[in-house]
Amino acid sequence: MGGIALLARALGHRVSGSDANVYPPMSTQLEQAGIKLMEGFEPEHLQPAPDVVVVGNAMSRGNPAVEYMLDQGLAYTSGPQWLAEHVLQDRWVLAVAGTHGKTSTASLLAWILQEAGLEPGFLIGGVPENFGVSARLGKAPFFVVEADEYDTAFFDKRSKFVHYRSRTLVLNNLEFDHADIFDDLAMIQRQFHHLVRTVPGQGLIICPNHDPALAEVLDMGVWTPIERFDPTDEADWHGANATADGQAFDVVCDGKPQGRVEWDLLGRHNLANALAAIAAARHAGVPPSVSIPALSSFRSVKRRMELRGEVAGIRVYDDFAHHPTAIETTLDGLRKRVGDARIIALLEPRSNTMKQNIHTRRLSGSLDAADRILLFAPDDLQWDAASVMAPLGDRAEVFETTQGMVDRVKAMAEPGDHVLVMSNGGFEAIHQRLLDALQ
Repeated sequence: MGGIALLARALGHRVSGSDANVYPPMSTQLEQAGIKLMEGFEPEHLQPAPDVVVVGNAMSRGNPAVEYMLDQGLAYTSGPQWLAEHVLQDRWVLAVAGTHGKTSTASLLAWILQEAGLEPGFLIGGVPENFGVSARLGKAPFFVVEADEYDTAFFDKRSKFVHYRSRTLVLNNLEFDHADIFDDLAMIQRQFHHLVRTVPGQGLIICPNHDPALAEVLDMGVWTPIERFDPTDEADWHGANATADGQAFDVVCDGKPQGRVEWDLLGRHNLANALAAIAAARHAGVPPSVSIPALSSFRSVKRRMELRGEVAGIRVYDDFAHHPTAIETTLDGLRKRVGDARIIALLEPRSNTMKQNIHTRRLSGSLDAADRILLFAPDDLQWDAASVMAPLGDRAEVFETTQGMVDRVKAMAEPGDHVLVMSNGGFEAIHQRLLDALQ
């Protein structure tokens, strides 16, 4: 919604917004763009009546602003619908969907197109360091969008991504998530099938070689050419001769070497993201000979293994990982970079899915690469944290306050340690508090 506000402002509209507990980097972007941000959801925020109210999917019936909007008969729409009608019309949309890696892959793709001189527009659920903003109009025809499967609004329960009408579609992966709106994986697969139905016959779908859930989606029907990618196995696009940490690898397309990527990102998952982005860029007319060098100057995304600071030889990282698969791949990438150095992992189970008893069987295993694990257990956690962490033995500790976690890290951290903080929220600004305490 913040990104959509930025796009509306760039189109010349006067934009204001209501939200709760907005934190950087989005709050900073909004302020810099001259967008008025109002705390809370008061009916007075809609006075005088705006020309249109763009309603985010976090809003529900019973919200004071929503009830006032409906009672007053104000014009309203959803964020994805507004985007489709005012920005994406007549654009070549390159969409990135999937459970994991959407933000990173969309950022990679936008940067490749930028380096090719195409100046794409984009809407991304994070802040790519190369651009410094999460959204921009760019120049026609190309527009890159992070295509989320979450529902659109309280009045439109379709997934957001069906509104975007993508011509180039990347399907990164598919697992069960968003347990607050989806009962099971099959419900999500049905939405992905709806997405596949919107891609034209002259478009392109790019998907992994081995993903059973996506294979079932495509078995429901596909009317578009498909290119497949894999980090190591033979595919239309695959990697070869990769270093252990994934910071260098060869790109192979249709059995022919295309060049070698050398960059700052870590892990097998980012290697896969890169292949998908290179394939999508080629569909837009950018050859691998341009894409591969562009990756060497890619500066990642805020909150994706972002180094927040170093104090006395202790490094503190911020990462958005909040699902067992993402947690495991993030830790694996860091482990391969730092070798035997100690990793202290801090995790906040903040998403609706993580708070429910959905992924608890996998959670302890996903944290196994860390030497010490500190888990925050908020009051609304629906599972017993101590029991779930028990397989990790005395490596794991459970905390009811973030201050307790800060104090524990301060007491145990030593020069050479890597402190990895994982959450999809603000985590009570624990990153800076850790750095201050270590100082």
